[in-house]
Amino acid sequence: MDFFRVLSERHSVRAYRDKPIAEQTLGKLLLAINSAPSAGNRQAYEIVVVKGAEKKKKIADVAHQQFIANAPVVLVFVSSPERNASYGARGKELYAIQDAAIAASYAQLAATALGLCTCWIGAFDEGKIAEIIRAEKNMKVACIMPVAYAKEIPFATERRSMKDIVHEDSI
Repeated sequence: MDFFRVLSERHSVRAYRDKPIAEQTLGKLLLAINSAPSAGNRQAYEIVVVKGAEKKKKIADVAHQQFIANAPVVLVFVSSPERNASYGARGKELYAIQDAAIAASYAQLAATALGLCTCWIGAFDEGKIAEIIRAEKNMKVACIMPVAYAKEIPFATERRSMKDIVHEDSI
């Protein structure tokens, strides 16, 4: 799919078809995520692929967003600060989160190109999600992302005008 078409067709979708994602398709998605740029190419993030109904339900409950449990696959992006320790506190506290966020962004775009849909979930009890996925104490859960085939495509949301968001030389 043309990249600019991917951008225009990517939406946050919360209603999913009851259709599994083929392992080959999931593999392509994960390869695309792995191609995301990161600080110093350290890839200071981990991806937890959740397929089990019980664990997806726990994640949905903790996030207070029940639609998550209806996706065949839920990706949990977790920063791995120690991978960026050589950059000091900024690397551990910021770059690792940025790496996870960039990887998640690539996931959204790749999923769209593969005919899948996603929804970026940022509102959740981080400690409880970390416990569910057994993340190490120093890791931070960056986002949760259900991946599925869309049951319905929401209308395109209005975007800010370019003159409102683009500034030359200063804000």
